[in-house]
Amino acid sequence: MNQNSSPAVVATAIRKSFGSGNAFAEVLSGLDFTLPRGAFEAVMGASGSGKSTLLHILAGLVAPDSGSVCVGGAEITKMGDGEATRFRRRHVGVVFQSFNLVNSLTVSENITLPVRLDHRRPDSTRLSALVSRLGLAGLEKRHPAQLSGGERQRVAFARAMFAGPDIILADEPTGNLDAAAARSICSLLREIHEGESQVSILLVTHDPIVAAAADRVHLLRGGVVSSSFDTRHDPAVVSTRYLETVK
Repeated sequence: MNQNSSPAVVATAIRKSFGSGNAFAEVLSGLDFTLPRGAFEAVMGASGSGKSTLLHILAGLVAPDSGSVCVGGAEITKMGDGEATRFRRRHVGVVFQSFNLVNSLTVSENITLPVRLDHRRPDSTRLSALVSRLGLAGLEKRHPAQLSGGERQRVAFARAMFAGPDIILADEPTGNLDAAAARSICSLLREIHEGESQVSILLVTHDPIVAAAADRVHLLRGGVVSSSFDTRHDPAVVSTRYLETVK
């Protein structure tokens, strides 16, 4: 695949439903979505609109009922579980609202875990640089329980970045943080985007302040992208457009 010329992500005609009978719900209804290489964009939508489901499908964590997803030109929806897992470890960094750190591992061990699971030797120089850049210096030997929520989320971002992925997918990364820590993570996202020019970032959030850290926002409604707009990094712009969609 030609990763230098192809978009970071292309999703085509994605459908996904859950339940059956009276509990049946189609969350995504033939959705099309493209994330350009090097972009920093966000997805917003009302509760139940499918924004987290979309992100998990783009990461290869959940299979769509139909449709295709290509990451850097590789169609992950045609991969088996093992191949998709290996591809994700090398090309996709995922950050979750609940951090998903391993409590028995240190900060350094959590950051390097995906590379070690991929049977590769962690790059100690890369680790030191990330730890310093993300404000984690001095915390390398601590365990997640010894960290604040903001520090744990920074460890999660360091883990997502460590292998040098093509894309970083962040699912409500400030959802479990207080206002100060959330603002810090927004600043961190901008720093990551500016410092890693070839890495594309897609953020899922319900918070206009967080979404305004991105350059562009896509609004989900009725299982598809209903509209997209540039944020101008202004939460008021994002909030106004978002409220127009969820009415």
